[in-house]
Amino acid sequence: MNESHKPILAGRARRGYQKGGGTAGDRAGEYRSGDGGGTAVSDSERDQDGERDQEGAADRYRAPALDKGLDILEVLADQARGLTRAEIAKELELSPSQIYRMLERLVARGYVGRDEGGDRYALTMKMFQLATRHPPLRRLLAQAQPLMDDFARGARQSCHLVVPARGSGNIVAQASPNGHWEFRARIGGILDLFTTGSGLTLLAFQDPRRAEETLGFWGVTEARTRLAAVAGHLDEVRRLGARIEPSGHLSGVTDLSVPVLGHRGEAIAALTCAYIGHPDETGPQSREKTLDALKAVAARL
Repeated sequence: MNESHKPILAGRARRGYQKGGGTAGDRAGEYRSGDGGGTAVSDSERDQDGERDQEGAADRYRAPALDKGLDILEVLADQARGLTRAEIAKELELSPSQIYRMLERLVARGYVGRDEGGDRYALTMKMFQLATRHPPLRRLLAQAQPLMDDFARGARQSCHLVVPARGSGNIVAQASPNGHWEFRARIGGILDLFTTGSGLTLLAFQDPRRAEETLGFWGVTEARTRLAAVAGHLDEVRRLGARIEPSGHLSGVTDLSVPVLGHRGEAIAALTCAYIGHPDETGPQSREKTLDALKAVAARL
């Protein structure tokens, strides 16, 4: 349940295009013609060709004005208190005049807001609202939230729902128990797929025959190598039907993660409880009971 925060990338390096983790290299029987007839294309050659094709496409289809607008949104996404126009320009290594029109258009369209003094800009909720209007996600959230709320109240534990997005896990829903205090993950938080309970659970419950293809669709690069590095752990998670491990970042917390399975039997989301023991509960029975309740919620989604 560990959140990772992307630092602001100073300068125009943020304008580079991320190389995707495509699966063209999985095509069998692919050959490159040569003087002496067809010769087999190695995986490494395919990967290099794919990267060159992506870089070439990026160069051919550049849209500087759009890039500038996206750069502004990405800079502001890391700043809860907002930035002045001069600060935004500094992050992008541009002059304030170069971003003035684009910034004003983002304000006019409702993606960026100004404070009352008019000198600081911050993101509005519009992008979040657009993302949650996506029909499959909206249906999942509408079904999941009341069940998660019931779990949190009954188990006296928080829980959160994670879906894959852009090579990471994205926390899209959260529920907290009643009481004076709560320990919870932040909606919108980004999780590493290979180092967190939610991420590893998403990976474990994919069909091995098309896992690389699935991860490429999610935006994961070097999927084959990275899956191989955690293969043993993923096998154990599949065997148990859940991931039960101490948190790698917080002492005293046990991450309980279960898959939310789609119609093909693959994980479309992961439901995680950051389990914390209560003084009036002793022994492993309480944790096992909480895990059973968590599995029951996932089974209904």
